[in-house]
Amino acid sequence: MITDTQLPSLNALDYLPYLDENGIIAEDFQKKIGVYAIFDEDKQLKFIGYSRDIYASLKQHLVRQPQQCYWLKVEIIARPSRTILEEIKNNWTQENGDLSINDPENQALWTQPIDAKISMTEAEKETYQNSDELGKIKLLKKVSRRVQADLEKTLNQRRNQMEIRFNPKLKEQGLLDLK
Repeated sequence: MITDTQLPSLNALDYLPYLDENGIIAEDFQKKIGVYAIFDEDKQLKFIGYSRDIYASLKQHLVRQPQQCYWLKVEIIARPSRTILEEIKNNWTQENGDLSINDPENQALWTQPIDAKISMTEAEKETYQNSDELGKIKLLKKVSRRVQADLEKTLNQRRNQMEIRFNPKLKEQGLLDLK
């Protein structure tokens, strides 16, 4: 069992750029298990998570919160252990002192698909209410594509060079998530 003295300190880890000079997330994180902390442009902690594939998780977070993903701190572990991952995450949260990053609303922004429905205009909401099932699906896909276009513009401004592919089936529900 890892003791508190063996747990890696968040403050002791170096900041890494979220996107490297080539506009991608470091491929070293692919299929790696570990805990990561995400920071905004001013190096303010925004999220702590853990994953069996850090790269895939970081890509999802970038799409969901592109304006919050500028810096990282990562601790890779050799063998998967939810207990150890949870201990590190909890330790980092305590070390940071801001427990609000664990609020359900904040967690959902980072871990749940993007809800394009909240971007519907009043006219779209009215059309949606008065549409049959097929009409609702078409409208949700249209709104999802608009939100996706805005998101892709933001990612391009961030100099993202990774391919971003969304699950087309989720757009029918007004949701955006990577495929």
